[in-house]
Amino acid sequence: AIGTSILTIAFRPEATPYHFAINIPANKIQEALEWTKARVAILKEGPEEIQDFRSWNAEAFYFYDVDKNIVELIARKNLNNASNEKFGPDQFLELSEIGLPTTDIEKEFDILHRLTGIKVYDGTFDRFCAIGDENGLFICIDKDKKDWFPTNDKAFASAFEIRFSVKKATYRFVYENGKLKGGMSHNLNT
Repeated sequence: AIGTSILTIAFRPEATPYHFAINIPANKIQEALEWTKARVAILKEGPEEIQDFRSWNAEAFYFYDVDKNIVELIARKNLNNASNEKFGPDQFLELSEIGLPTTDIEKEFDILHRLTGIKVYDGTFDRFCAIGDENGLFICIDKDKKDWFPTNDKAFASAFEIRFSVKKATYRFVYENGKLKGGMSHNLNT
């Protein structure tokens, strides 16, 4: 478990590296960086270890996990989730992003929006589009036009399954062979 989320990574011989992000308390980016640097190398864009995403009111840093997935720890100030606790794995609050490399961002958005009502958070349908909200974003990139930030690693359309809730309804989606399929799993009111 990662906070309120459950992440299961299943072995597949043909698996390719991916990107996902984890929300941490808004006031813990520097402490999280020091904690992480004691364990792994930090991936940088330019000289800075911490990336300042002013338009998102957030700061983040990146590292590879043991399978070369690009992991991002992100402190989103708008979530007002400051903590007085010492930083550690218990400060991983939730999965907040999953990469969705595609060749048709608008098509993937249309599927997600039509079935769940989620909206564009930032970006366009050309190269990069974040879909959802600060608690959960699909990071859609056109894999023929853009690679993963900050490493410029090639983005592969790796298969995944995801379940998430929007307005008390739970949805299940499968992304496989470059296609997103899914819909409502069940209504939490019933």
